[in-house]
Amino acid sequence: MLWNMARAKDPAVRTRLVERAAQMLRTREPITLRSLVAGTGVSTMAVYTHFDGMDGLWKALRQEGFTRLAARMSTVRTSADPVRDLAALVAAYLGNALDHPDLYRVMFDANFELEDAQAADDTLECLVQAAIRGREAGRFRKDVDALELATQSWAVTHGLVSLVANGPLPPATLDHGVPLLTALYVSVGDEPKRCGRSVRRGWRLPDQPRNTLRR
Repeated sequence: MLWNMARAKDPAVRTRLVERAAQMLRTREPITLRSLVAGTGVSTMAVYTHFDGMDGLWKALRQEGFTRLAARMSTVRTSADPVRDLAALVAAYLGNALDHPDLYRVMFDANFELEDAQAADDTLECLVQAAIRGREAGRFRKDVDALELATQSWAVTHGLVSLVANGPLPPATLDHGVPLLTALYVSVGDEPKRCGRSVRRGWRLPDQPRNTLRR
């Protein structure tokens, strides 16, 4: 009976352990089986119950990063301006990374598989669909590859995140996102002035990285 209780899965315990691991990443604490559960009120068995061990925990951390990214992107409402929407989705990606810089680093640790690989594809697909709408609206050339444009948009933002969230440059560096994205979208057919206005409307960021692990 006690064994069955120990093996019972409690979503609250799973969340507690994921949050604890994220906090330890932030404070640069070594994450071991025992240090992870210290102060959580659960035993080391809980790590096996919920994650099948430490490798499973790292998978869960990666997954949590993409779960929070998807939630952030879902707050971007579709408008009549697909270029604005594409810029807003990119800004949501950046904002999520600034809010969760430690989870952001783990998201791209390919040493551990995701629990649900489709979750990562779905976040990129949001950008792809906005790029398709931009092409259909005549903002981008008809021969533009929507996946390639979405990937390029992601790459621009990933570079900015790397320099600011966990890097050496100040938050003001993020302001470069507007001219970089504008140049990218103009290169695939958009009209410069109109494009600049759209990107600026979509580019809404927090004043500075908040470095919080709470939802």
